[in-house]
Amino acid sequence: MTPQRVTLITLGVADIVRARAFYEALGWVPAQAMDEVAFYQMHGAVLGLFDKAALAADQGRPGATLGTGAMTLAQNFTTEAEVDAAFEAARTAGATPLKVPEKVFWGGYSGYYADPDGHVWEVAMNPFWPLGEDGSLTLPDQDR
Repeated sequence: MTPQRVTLITLGVADIVRARAFYEALGWVPAQAMDEVAFYQMHGAVLGLFDKAALAADQGRPGATLGTGAMTLAQNFTTEAEVDAAFEAARTAGATPLKVPEKVFWGGYSGYYADPDGHVWEVAMNPFWPLGEDGSLTLPDQDR
């Protein structure tokens, strides 16, 4: 089994009902949901939303203050128009715009928003990273 993989990303949230409403407004459909946690099936991985206090307790750190914003989750798209549409859908669902999508120095197009709990998402089009038909990303071989 390869060690270079992520199978589950869990976001700590202050209000599971609000968090679920936000992601479901973006079109995400929970595969499993309980009072304190919800799981969304992705391409080969799962996104979890977990009540912050319950997540801290599960980590063996009851009462810990869990932070946000020190990492970015990203969705890549094939066109700038798709990036704009995803950004607008997030804004409409209640996201806080951080950076409106624009052409960027590395040759692509991207923007950032924060979900209602402050988790940062990037929406981007990278002309150097073609996507599979299912939206999956496999980095192209590099000439070294």
